[in-house]
Amino acid sequence: MVNISELLPEQPNIFHLNKFLVILLGPTAVGKTALSVKLASHFNSEIISADSRQFYKELVIGTAPPGPEELKTVKHHLIGTLPITEYYNVYRFGQDVSAILEKIFHQYNIAFMVGGSGLYIDAVCKGIDDIPDPDSELRDELNNIFTTSGIQALRDQLKILDPAGYEKIDIANHKRIIRALEVCITTGKPYSSFLKNKVPDRPYNILKIGLRRDREELNHIINKRVDQMIQNGLENEAKMLYPFRHLNSLQTVGYREFFDYFEAKISFEDAIEKIKTNTRRYAKKQMTWFSRDKDISWFHPAEFDSILEFIKTNISSHSKS
Repeated sequence: MVNISELLPEQPNIFHLNKFLVILLGPTAVGKTALSVKLASHFNSEIISADSRQFYKELVIGTAPPGPEELKTVKHHLIGTLPITEYYNVYRFGQDVSAILEKIFHQYNIAFMVGGSGLYIDAVCKGIDDIPDPDSELRDELNNIFTTSGIQALRDQLKILDPAGYEKIDIANHKRIIRALEVCITTGKPYSSFLKNKVPDRPYNILKIGLRRDREELNHIINKRVDQMIQNGLENEAKMLYPFRHLNSLQTVGYREFFDYFEAKISFEDAIEKIKTNTRRYAKKQMTWFSRDKDISWFHPAEFDSILEFIKTNISSHSKS
C-alpha cells in the first residue's frame, strides 16, 4: 500500500499541486473493475464510477457492477445509487463528482474514476453546461415522429440543427437523438454546444489510463461474460424490469434484446446472440470515442506493474515541475 504523499516533496498545502484524479477507462468487459480495485487498494484510495448504467440500483446482472467483495475491499461511489425512474444527466454527474472528489481529496491525495461512458468522463475532464430537463410535450411529439416516420426523420432534423452533435452521438439510438433534439429545440442552441470548448481549471491533476485488448481477445471475453450473465439470471432480471422498458435507463444492451424476446419478436437463442453482437458493437463505439483523446496512455489490463509505475512516475515528475 502506497501513500501518495510519500512521492511528493514537502510543499505548501495548495489543493491543485498534489491532488490526482486517475481515470481508468476502456471498452466494456476489458477488465477495468478488477484492475481499479487493485490500484485503489494499493494507493489506499476510493473509486468513482463513470459507468452510466451502473448508477441504477435495479440494473445488477446486466451492467456487471463491482461485486460484494470488490465493494467491500474499496469504497465505491455512484454504484447503485439511483432508481431507474429517476432522470439523470451528465451535468448532474459532473456536479456529483465534484462534490465527491472534494470529500475524497480532503482525506487522500489520489482518487480513481472508472468507466466506459465517454460523455460522462468528458463532463468531468472538460466540463459541461447545465442541460435543461426534458419537456414532456416535446418528447411526445418527437416520439410520434419516430413512430410515424422512423428514425431517419429524427436524424435528418438533428443533422440540420446540430451537425457537430450528429457526428458524436449514437445515431442508431433514437432515444439519444430525441434527447439531443429536445435540447436543440428548447434552448435554440446545438446540443453539442453544451459541451464546453474551454477546459475548466480543475483544482486537481487528471491522469487518463486506457485499457485495451486485441479485438479477438475482447470479443471472446464479451461472449463468455454474456453467457455468465445468462447463468446468473439476466432473463429474470429483465422480466422484472419489463414494465419499465420505456425508460431511458433501460435502453441498454442486455435488456432491450430480452424485451424483444418477451414480445415474441425474436427467439431466446436470438436474444442471447444479439446481446453478444450488440455488446461487441458497443465496445467498438467506445474505442472509437476514446481514440480521439490524445491524453490517454494505453495499456493491456495485465500490465499492472507498468501501470503502477506510470502513475508513480507522473506524480513524481509533476512534483518537480
